[in-house]
Amino acid sequence: MDWKEIIATDPNVMRGKPIIAGTRLTVEFIIGLFAGGWSEEDVIRHHDVTHQQIQACLAYAHEILSEVYEYSLTGVAAADEAAR
Repeated sequence: MDWKEIIATDPNVMRGKPIIAGTRLTVEFIIGLFAGGWSEEDVIRHHDVTHQQIQACLAYAHEILSEVYEYSLTGVAAADEAAR
């Protein structure tokens, strides 16, 4: 499955964020649901998407993240320490 057949961008839809083609559902939103503990069944039931569309969102996110070459979590760790 090629995510490029399912994920689209349009500057007139959701300010150009990557979306599931033909919807206003952003990849960010779908990934956020999973991060929030939603199951695939929950996402499909509540947002009328398919397994293939969800897989495309995950494949897109994977590809984008694999292009990042520098990771810095020190700011996150420092903020966590300061909050304690």
